[in-house]
Amino acid sequence: MLGNEREKIRHLLVIKDLRGRRTVPLREATYSLGRHPANTIVLVSRSVSMQHAILLRVTVPETDQYGFQIIDGNFKGKGSTNGLFINGTKAFSHNLRNGDTIDFGSHQAQAKYYAISNISEEVFSESFDVEDLSGFLSEQASPANPFQTLAIDPSLEAASESALARLASFPELIPNPIVEMDFEGIVTYINPAATLKFPKLREVGTEHPILAGLLSTVKNLEKNSFVREVEVDTEVFEQSVLYLPQSDLIRTFIIRDITEQKQATAELRQRDRLLQAVAEAANYLLGEMNYETGIEQALAILGEAAKADRAYLFQNHPHPATGEIAVSLRFEWTQSLIKSTHHHWQNQVYQGSGLARWYTVLRSGQSISGLTQKFPIAEQEFLIRDGIQSLLLVPLRLENECWGYLGLADCTFERHWSKHEESTLLTMAASIIGARQRQQVEEKIRYQALHDMLTGLPNRLLFNELLSKTLPNATRNSESLAVIFLDLDRFKVINDTLGHTLGDQLLKNVAQRLQDLLRGGDTIARWGGDEFTILLPRVTDIEEVTQVAYRILQTLEDPFYLQGHELYVTASLGIALLDNNSPDAETLIQHADAALYYAKDKGRNNYQFYSVSLSAKNPELLTLEKSLRYALEREEFTVFYQPRVNIGTGEITGMEALLRWQHPEMGLVAPSVFIPLAEESGLIIAIGEWVLRTACMQNKTWQDSGLPPITMAVNLSLKQFRQPKLVEIITRVLEQTGLDAHFLELEIMETTAIEDLGFTRTVLEELKQMGVNISIDDFGTGHSSLSRLQLLPLHNLKIDQSFMRDLQPDSKVAHIIQAIVTLGHSLGLKLTAEGVETAEQLEFLKSINCEEVQGYFFYRPLPEQKATEILESKRPII
Repeated sequence: MLGNEREKIRHLLVIKDLRGRRTVPLREATYSLGRHPANTIVLVSRSVSMQHAILLRVTVPETDQYGFQIIDGNFKGKGSTNGLFINGTKAFSHNLRNGDTIDFGSHQAQAKYYAISNISEEVFSESFDVEDLSGFLSEQASPANPFQTLAIDPSLEAASESALARLASFPELIPNPIVEMDFEGIVTYINPAATLKFPKLREVGTEHPILAGLLSTVKNLEKNSFVREVEVDTEVFEQSVLYLPQSDLIRTFIIRDITEQKQATAELRQRDRLLQAVAEAANYLLGEMNYETGIEQALAILGEAAKADRAYLFQNHPHPATGEIAVSLRFEWTQSLIKSTHHHWQNQVYQGSGLARWYTVLRSGQSISGLTQKFPIAEQEFLIRDGIQSLLLVPLRLENECWGYLGLADCTFERHWSKHEESTLLTMAASIIGARQRQQVEEKIRYQALHDMLTGLPNRLLFNELLSKTLPNATRNSESLAVIFLDLDRFKVINDTLGHTLGDQLLKNVAQRLQDLLRGGDTIARWGGDEFTILLPRVTDIEEVTQVAYRILQTLEDPFYLQGHELYVTASLGIALLDNNSPDAETLIQHADAALYYAKDKGRNNYQFYSVSLSAKNPELLTLEKSLRYALEREEFTVFYQPRVNIGTGEITGMEALLRWQHPEMGLVAPSVFIPLAEESGLIIAIGEWVLRTACMQNKTWQDSGLPPITMAVNLSLKQFRQPKLVEIITRVLEQTGLDAHFLELEIMETTAIEDLGFTRTVLEELKQMGVNISIDDFGTGHSSLSRLQLLPLHNLKIDQSFMRDLQPDSKVAHIIQAIVTLGHSLGLKLTAEGVETAEQLEFLKSINCEEVQGYFFYRPLPEQKATEILESKRPII
C-alpha cells in the first residue's frame, strides 16, 4: 500500500529571540507558540503574548503532501496583544511557504519557515545549523513549497480567528488519545490525552502496544482504516487506525477504554464456566454410587473450571488421641505440577495450631477468602508451607453443624477471588453435602438391610455374604470352617407366657452372651425368630468346633434375670464342616440345619455334627419341614371355608374348614405338600387342634351374629384320629368355643376308617354320643365297601371329586356314582358330591337325588371375611 519511495519534505522553523537562535523540526500536527512555559515552542520576549500563535498542520488537497498554517491567538480564539506579521504584513492566519518570515509582535521574536526536500532524518534535528542555508541547499537539499499549487478553501480563508483556533485546539483538547506515526516508525504527533495516558509511548515507539504491528498491518491493508483491540498492561482499549498515504502517516485514535467491558465479559464467561462445572459435578455426585469417587470427580471439574491450582475438601472430627476437635484433608485435586499436601493436613487440632480462627469463622457459616500475606502470621505458616498465595474456603454444613470445608487455592499468583467463585463454591458445597447425606442414608439402609434390628447382629443376608467371602480363603489356605445352626429350645413358651416384649429382651441378652464367648474372627448372625447362625473360620481341628459348641451350651446354663423373672433357656445346635460333602455356602447351611433338626430329635440341649446319613431326606423338604415347625407360632396358617350347598334349595347347609399355609418366602404352599410332612413329623396333632378350634370358634361367631346355623366340617388326619386323647380334645374345644356338638362334623378318610375297624367304631360311637356328626371323606378311593362301612355310626358320605372329573353321561363312572348314592340312601346316609364344576354335573347329581354338593360351580374356598359376606347375603329377609 505504501508504493514506491517518494520525495519527502521536511519542515523546519528557525527561531530567533532573546534566548538565541535554534532550529525546530516540525513533526507534530499542532504547536502552540508563546511566552508561557507550557507552550510547545517557547518564545523569549516581552512583546510575545502568553500564547501568541498556533501552528497547525494542513494536508494539501489532491496531493500527498502537507504544509503548515499559522494562526494568530490562542486555542480559545483570543488574538495576541502585539499581532502576527508574515513577511512584514499583519495576518490573522497564513499558509506558510518556504522562506516566510514571521514576527511575533516585534523583531525581538522572529521565526523563519523552511520546507526542504532531499534531507535525511539524521540531519533533520534541532542541531541542524541553517546559518549558511543557501550553500547547504545548493549542495545537498532543495527548497520545496507544498502550497505553490494550493487552491485555498474559500471557507477557510474567510474563517474567523476563533474558528481556526477551535479547529487547531480539537486534537489538543479532546480527551481521547490521538497518536500519529510516519512510515519509518517515528511518532510525529501525540496529543496531551495520549501523553497523559501513555507517558512512555514516544520513548518505546513501535514496541508500545498502541503502535505495535501497525507498520506491517497497513502494508497489507485493502482499506485505509480498521479497528482493533489493544491491551496495555491490565487495560484494554478499542483503537481506530487511519492510514494517510498522502502524508505518509498512520493516525490512531483510542475510541474507548473497554477494560471494564472485557473484565465483565470475562467474568460472565468464567461464571458460566463455573455454573456448568457445578452442574456437571452435581451429576457426578448424584449418579456416582461410590461417594469417594464422586467427590474426586467433582473436585477435578471444579478446579479446572475455576483455573485454580488446588481444590480440596477438609473434614472436622475428634482427634483420635485427645478427642479435641481437629481437621483432616480427605480429598484433594491439584494441577499437574503442584505437589499434594495430603500428609500435612492430618489430625490438625484447631486450638494451638494457629487455625482456631478458621473453625470459628466457618462454623458461623461465613467464608474465608484472601491473599496469604493478609492472613494472620500463624495461618501464613501453614499456607506458605504449601506454596499457597491466595485461598478461598467455604463451610460444609451437615445437620446445622460445620462438618468441614471446601477450598480453592492458587499457588502461581495472588488471586482475588470473585463473588461468582465464592457463590460457585458454596453451591458445590451444598451438592457435596447432599451427596454425603445420601451416602449416610444409603449406609443406614445397607446396615438395616444387613443387620437384625432387634439384636444388632448380622442377618442371614450378611451372614451368607460373609460365608461366601470366607470360603475361598479357607480353600486357598487348606483350612476348613464350620457353620453352626443354633435354635433356642421351647422359646415359644416364654413368648406365650411372659409376652413378646420380654421375649425380645431375652433374645438380645442371648445374642450378647453368645457374642462375648466367640473368638475374634467368628461371626454370629440372627437367622430369624429364635434361630442364630455362627461362622467359625480357620478351623484346623474338629476339637476346636466341639469346644465352641460346648461353651455355647454352657454359657446358656446361667439364668437370665429380666423384669423380675429368672429365666432359663437351652439350645440345640447343628454343625456342618467344610468338606467334600459340604463344599459350598448353600450346602453348608442346609447341612447345619439338618443337623439341628437331628439335635432336636435327640432331646434338645445338645449339638450334633452333620453326617451323610442325614441327607436321606430331600434338602428342600428338610427346609420346608423346619419352617413347618415354626409356622404355627409365627401365625402363618389360616383357615379357608368352602360352602356345602343343598341341590334342591340352593341354600348353604354347611362349611368345610380347609387349612392354608402362607410361607413368608415360598408363598402359598400346597396342602398336598405340607400335610404329609406334618403327618410324618407329628406336627399335624398341634396343627389339627388349631384348625378345629379356629373353625368351631368361627361357626359360633356366625351364629352369635344372627346368621342361620350351619354345620362346620373339619377333617381329621390318621394321626389325629388315632391319638389317645382325641375325644378329650374335641370335648375341650367345644366347651371352650361354646359350639353345640351337632354343628360340628368330623371327616375321616375312607382308608383311615377301615385301617382298624374296631378302634374306629369305638371312637366314632363316643363322638356320636356327644352329638358330633361323622362323615367319610373322599369315598370311593379306598378298598372298602358300604357293607363294611355300615358297621360304623356314620351320617354322611362324600363322593370323591375324582369321579366328577371323569363323569360322562351313560359312562361307567355315572353308574358307579348312581350306585353309591342309592346304597348310601339305603343305609340312611346323606350324600355330598365334591368337585362339582359344571351345570351338567349338577343336573346329573340332581337326577339321581344326591342331596348336597361342593365345588367351584358354586364357591371356591373363601377366606373368613369373604365367607362371612356370602352368608350375610343369604340371610333370610324377615
